[in-house]
Amino acid sequence: MKNTLITYLLLALLVATAQAQPNNLSINRQRIQTRLLELSKFGELPNGGIGRVAYSKADQEGRAYIIGLMKKAGLNVTIDFAGNIIGRRNGQNPALKPIAFGSHIDSVPNGGNYDGPLGSISGLELIETLNENKLVTKHPLELIIFANEEGGTVGSGALIGKITPAALKSVTQSGLTIADGIRAIGGNPDSLSRVVRKKGDVAAFIELHIEQGGILMTENLQIGVVEGIVGIEHWDATIDGAANHAGTTPMNARRDALLAAAKLIVALNEVITSHEGRQVGTIGKIAAEPGAYNVIPGKVVLGVEIRDLSHDKIWMLFHEVEAKAREIAKTSETNITFVQSSIGVTPALTAKPIQDKIIRAAKAMGLSYRYMQSGAGHDAQEMAQIAPVGMIFIPSVGGISHSPKEFSKGVDIGNGANVLLHTLLAIDAE
Repeated sequence: MKNTLITYLLLALLVATAQAQPNNLSINRQRIQTRLLELSKFGELPNGGIGRVAYSKADQEGRAYIIGLMKKAGLNVTIDFAGNIIGRRNGQNPALKPIAFGSHIDSVPNGGNYDGPLGSISGLELIETLNENKLVTKHPLELIIFANEEGGTVGSGALIGKITPAALKSVTQSGLTIADGIRAIGGNPDSLSRVVRKKGDVAAFIELHIEQGGILMTENLQIGVVEGIVGIEHWDATIDGAANHAGTTPMNARRDALLAAAKLIVALNEVITSHEGRQVGTIGKIAAEPGAYNVIPGKVVLGVEIRDLSHDKIWMLFHEVEAKAREIAKTSETNITFVQSSIGVTPALTAKPIQDKIIRAAKAMGLSYRYMQSGAGHDAQEMAQIAPVGMIFIPSVGGISHSPKEFSKGVDIGNGANVLLHTLLAIDAE
């Protein structure tokens, strides 16, 4: 009887030990989904969309909700001078740099409930899973809820020291300037230099996000392993022609700025599509003057954007567009000039070792995956300037994002959160 009891106790100990091993950990998917629904109440619009723009009352209420959950999970929660919410969990070795993860909770006007909140709430779930299994990582952990991602990655930009005094004067969707918005959420725009982190201050950063496109869903894949986040450059192209009477000026005597602009729009598309790769080019803004039915447009300004993972390729494409513009200007007797925007986004490649860990985690769970680039900007793009980063994508139903119809399935949410958890544990184990 005694031997039987000892055997039983040993078996029970082995089972308990196995359950506590990192390889057997699994997040609580339902808890994530419930909290996504709860968060959606802050800024909920009549059409089902979310209006939780940065610094607004809804954003402040959503942040208070998240802070409460973070404190309940035992995190040491602070708000830095940029308004970022940082929840810290101590590790076994305080000398090690923290592994950071998270996302944002602010939305675009009339947005959805997954872009940002998925990574933020899944990061909280990761903490609670470790708590429930009484596991303490070697590294300290930091769950970061970045402020004002949708308005230009302001919170993460502050961490790398790129927010300028001029940028602080910009007016946001909330109606507040960035400086006043930071104050409204508990930060201090006069002390942003004190939040800047140097290269090496963070061991790694991982962000879980919806794809915001339809590749994974179309190819019936479960996980996207992000190779990098594209760079973005903007130019204002100004076409100067000659305004004149639309009824009395013959067609062959016109210097029509809008006609030349139309040719430039076509030329951009031709340049972008003539090269192999996943680069994209867009003209999404147009202003014609004087803007009357009976006046030939004398001036047009176009907003030109090019995105790619390679900074050099972006500029190679732009120079080809410039050459086309010179030809158009000559034949149309107009003048075309380009002025680059002062705010560009540098391409950010993710760390290959973290990509490999994401893949190993996906394979261990029997999940299908593919390498892909992110065509949208993220906080991870800024963090890549100071730390190795990784990004995990899950499918967006219909490829829809920044819309009330934005949606990701519960099973995909669970898959992504589990890959996030096991990727972090793999980084911590090194």
